[in-house]
Amino acid sequence: MLRPLITAVLLVLPTVAVAQDAATHGQPPERIRSILLKPGEKCPPAANENEVVVCAPSETPYRIPRQFRAAPYSPASNSWVNRVETIDQVSRVNGAVPGSCSVVGSAGFSGCVQQMIQQWAAERRQAKKDAVGER
Repeated sequence: MLRPLITAVLLVLPTVAVAQDAATHGQPPERIRSILLKPGEKCPPAANENEVVVCAPSETPYRIPRQFRAAPYSPASNSWVNRVETIDQVSRVNGAVPGSCSVVGSAGFSGCVQQMIQQWAAERRQAKKDAVGER
């Protein structure tokens, strides 16, 4: 029962391939036109058989649905890394954590020394650049 079906499929396949080859002549189209249509316009026909015309309405040129294109910012969409960095930065300014240069908190002074060291290193790098003539 399966053999006649397989035989029929094998006999039909070459005819389909010949018909397909005759329609396209084995050549890709010579020209492809992509046109954005304004509301009310119709897609123009191809000038010849070796041309493909692709038309898209200009009111929806994107594949992303309109409601997702310009999603408003919400804190819920912010990553945890950014949240932690923001909290850490605000805490350092307010003097709540070690490493901040503040009189507030038990380890607020530790950041003052760190800031002085960073400032000294920046001045030293600038002095070396000035000596060499860099900008």
